[in-house]
Amino acid sequence: MSKILIAGAGGAPSEGVINSLLRCEKKETIYGIGSEPTDLVLSAAHKKYYVPYADTVEYPERLVKILDVVQPDLIHFQNDLEIWHASQLRDMIHSKDVKTFMPTHEVIDTCVNKYKTYLKWKQAGVKVSENLMINNEKDLQEAFRELADKDGRIWLRASSIGGGGKGALPTNDYIFAKGWIDRFNGWGDFVAAQMLTKDTVTWLSIWYEGKLVVAQTRIRKGWTHGNRTLSGVTGVTKVGQTYSSTKVDDIAQAAIFAVDNKPHGIYGVDMAYDNEGVPNPTEINISRFFTTVLFFTEAGLNMPKIFKDIALYGEFPKLKKTINPLPDGLLWLRGMDTKPRLMKTEEIHREIIIIN
Repeated sequence: MSKILIAGAGGAPSEGVINSLLRCEKKETIYGIGSEPTDLVLSAAHKKYYVPYADTVEYPERLVKILDVVQPDLIHFQNDLEIWHASQLRDMIHSKDVKTFMPTHEVIDTCVNKYKTYLKWKQAGVKVSENLMINNEKDLQEAFRELADKDGRIWLRASSIGGGGKGALPTNDYIFAKGWIDRFNGWGDFVAAQMLTKDTVTWLSIWYEGKLVVAQTRIRKGWTHGNRTLSGVTGVTKVGQTYSSTKVDDIAQAAIFAVDNKPHGIYGVDMAYDNEGVPNPTEINISRFFTTVLFFTEAGLNMPKIFKDIALYGEFPKLKKTINPLPDGLLWLRGMDTKPRLMKTEEIHREIIIIN
């Protein structure tokens, strides 16, 4: 029986993968590693091992020890920080006869840095909102001059590794923006961008040596606890919905080929619509599934299963449609401390009583 090691166990992004793998008919043993004991203990993995954070000096040695003990057949990582560090250790990982299914480190390094990704897209002619790296106060002043919308707003965010809308802020106030960057020690890291609309879409895909294996689109109908952040963005989807659009398909693939001429592994293209209705790529979540991947699994498309079947057994799925095999309009409803539900809109209204 094959053994699969999933990093970040106990966290929502990894648990979606773990719970998808636990539904597979081959019944592989799922091991989890994580750096937060109070998260790790909640994981559905069969066995769980503590590992220091990936940016610590202790991480490589502890990872080696875990690989020696567990002897997994495949290891997969689910957050940008660990993906970036572990990617540099892949030769060591492979020397332990452990498989990975990752893009090259050069591609990972580009995609975990939003400004590097932006430059690749600009060079390739992909339509994106204009970005400006903020190295100093002069750059910030220029951003307000050149990028502000009709309400005087720009979008600020950290460019470096980190999910969940790290440092994201829409503002029309220069003094507040300066204080915000100071707060995050973000000079030389923060990027200013033209504002896009609140409508977003994500195109999650698996590739093998340059060939698309499967892709599925999801739109986001809201962020969990978005009303508790200045940006309205938390990185945690409240309601997701299956969706299809040839325009989104084309732009997502153009965005991927702009950063990698031979895609291999997982590429999740996040896009936000501009005022002309064109989805603009904002980032590529590289070598990882998004947090709500269990949504697709419950709907009938188990992408972690497809991923591990290719990596472990060289088995590819037999799908009627490679792009957007799921029907449009399926909803995935999520909340804290409640079990998520797969539903259709009409099912919601049948369960709710309204007294006039």
